[in-house]
Amino acid sequence: MNAALAFSLITLFALAVPIGVSLVLASAFGIHFFSTVPLLLVAQRVFTSLDSFPLLAVPLFILSGNLMAAGGISERLVDLAKSMVGGIQGGLACTCVITCMIFASVSGSSVATTFAIGVILIPAMVRHGYPVGTAAAVQASSAELGVLIPPSIPLILYGVATETSIGQLFLAGIGPGLLVAAALFIYLLILCRIKGYGKDDGLDSQPFFRALRRSFWAILMPFIVLGGIYGGVFTPTEASAVAVVYALVVGMFVYRVLTLRKIHEALRSSAISSTVIMIIIAGAGLFSFLITRSGLPSIVAEWVQEMFTNKWSFLLAVNVFLFMVGMFIETSAAILVLAPLLAPIAIAYGVDPVHFGLIIVVNLALGMITPPVGVNLFAACAVARISLQTIIPPLVPMVLVVMGCVLLVTYVPFISLGLVELFYR
Repeated sequence: MNAALAFSLITLFALAVPIGVSLVLASAFGIHFFSTVPLLLVAQRVFTSLDSFPLLAVPLFILSGNLMAAGGISERLVDLAKSMVGGIQGGLACTCVITCMIFASVSGSSVATTFAIGVILIPAMVRHGYPVGTAAAVQASSAELGVLIPPSIPLILYGVATETSIGQLFLAGIGPGLLVAAALFIYLLILCRIKGYGKDDGLDSQPFFRALRRSFWAILMPFIVLGGIYGGVFTPTEASAVAVVYALVVGMFVYRVLTLRKIHEALRSSAISSTVIMIIIAGAGLFSFLITRSGLPSIVAEWVQEMFTNKWSFLLAVNVFLFMVGMFIETSAAILVLAPLLAPIAIAYGVDPVHFGLIIVVNLALGMITPPVGVNLFAACAVARISLQTIIPPLVPMVLVVMGCVLLVTYVPFISLGLVELFYR
């Protein structure tokens, strides 16, 4: 059964069948030809996989991010970040990091962050003398903060897949997100000083308090959403609905740039993105049920415990494995298939499930900026209108910087668990 599932899934991937469809077809193939279970199980498990209240947060956070982007939020956040660091050499590149970090706490999606911020900052960096490949690489690597800074869709999916507290996962994502942002910030300052980029980045910066006043309602949203969650006012799922209402009110009545046409486009884009994710969730739930029923997790757990004598070597192996997986498999599918398999093993080694969730997400976030299926790469290339070959050389050092952050998150649990222990334990 396991061999049939693996063979059929790899074959479908090789034929370029979409991931969600591949998971369902491979599962149906294994059930029909290599088990006595009726095919009715396919429909039952697909429904059960989607019958989860926390999953409602996924389409709602996607919608809130699209509404905020359409409502002029990204431009105001860019102006605020430029007012903070635009006066230093390389300030525009650092502006990209800061803006992506703030916008990530609005959208929860790295791809949405790439498009919303990239259309403003990539042309601006090019005008200020940055090579177009470098500008696109800065945007792609900064946008991965969208899956670390809460609210984060991958963290929601991990929480659903492993029955881990989403509130604790959100809180745990703050430390790794700030770490990656700080590391990229320092690297870009050094790079710009060595290469001579960004000497006039502060020419068109606004005064800080003026930019803060213009962006006040935008930066207030993360405080309302996260403050409501940790203050016990509403759950993460309810917070996603609050975020949608807030985005509508601010875009329509405060900034007055969110028209009915833009709302329609945001709804359409959100529906497409949500449908893709939900199909993957449905297929991954069915696939995970079958491999669990076949006894594969216990077999893998026994093999892993024989191979690795302590949790440190196990975590190193997990990092290498997830890095390779992230290069070829979409993040949502990887989390939903692998998290239920790996999390119990990690817990057996004494790894906190919340900490392990951040290890998985940070590793797979790295996959978003590595070929051949790095979604942030293709999004940044589309915005900058360049080929993949142009972005790779300046991107390699940034990937190495993020890899260093991955190791720190893995082997220094306090980075992830410090705030969790302060608020929850």
